[in-house]
Amino acid sequence: MSNNKPNRRQFLGTLGMLGAGAMLGSCAVTAAPSKPNLDIDVLNFALNLEYLEAEFYLWAAFGAGLSNADAGGGPAATGGKKATLSAALQQRAEEIARDEEAHVKALRATITKLGGTPVARPQLDIGPAFAAAADAASGGKIKGFSPYTNDLFFAHGAFIFEDVGVTAYSGAATLITSPDVLQAAAGILAVEAYHAGEIRSYLYDQKDTVVVPGLTVEDVVAAISALRGSVGGGKDEGITKGGKANIVAADANAIAYHRTTREVLNIVYLAAGATKGGFFPNGLNGNIK
Repeated sequence: MSNNKPNRRQFLGTLGMLGAGAMLGSCAVTAAPSKPNLDIDVLNFALNLEYLEAEFYLWAAFGAGLSNADAGGGPAATGGKKATLSAALQQRAEEIARDEEAHVKALRATITKLGGTPVARPQLDIGPAFAAAADAASGGKIKGFSPYTNDLFFAHGAFIFEDVGVTAYSGAATLITSPDVLQAAAGILAVEAYHAGEIRSYLYDQKDTVVVPGLTVEDVVAAISALRGSVGGGKDEGITKGGKANIVAADANAIAYHRTTREVLNIVYLAAGATKGGFFPNGLNGNIK
């Protein structure tokens, strides 16, 4: 019997060949089907979100929104106005506003280049929707919130959007077919991450400041994060963790969270499963809405 018993090396060699054969056979049988080209739909979805961010920051920084040409002729946003900001925050707001305006232009140009039609700016609520979000996040303790009031409120308003932008672009990556489009989206994601880090850092520096009696900046940010997490797949973090700074929102592997389009819509509509509402009273434009 000992003469017929394969030795360890023979056994491993045979196992290796079987494994290779199985792998090749598996690849031959279950070759991944080509995925549908959703690039234009995904870019239009992103364009809706960039319209929202651009309008908010442009109004806060300059007191006026996108030009009619850049908006594709869509209706004017409601609720925006020039924010009362310190010189330091004014400069930051202006920089971010110009970035978001450039994102709108770049996305519209890319969609056109791909043979698609950029969606027009949808109806946007950048006033009362903030108040509704703050009221929900604070359990009714913050009424009539406006991000245009001062530095601190502006930063809270910006916080609502920035992390969502990062997770939205990260989540959309697997839907994109063209390497060139993916690279462009990755570039925008990086800029949105810079914005998010800037806003989160500012809020962390102010974390002990009392916003309303019984609620500090840290408390309010945590509440906004919890509200987003409750409808956005639980993928969210405040500006502190374990009593220490948490500027970078990421998973256990230090990878940015990603959200599905449905999870993003839940946040901007301010309700799970909704088809419109919140910052988009009539819903998004395009096929993903």
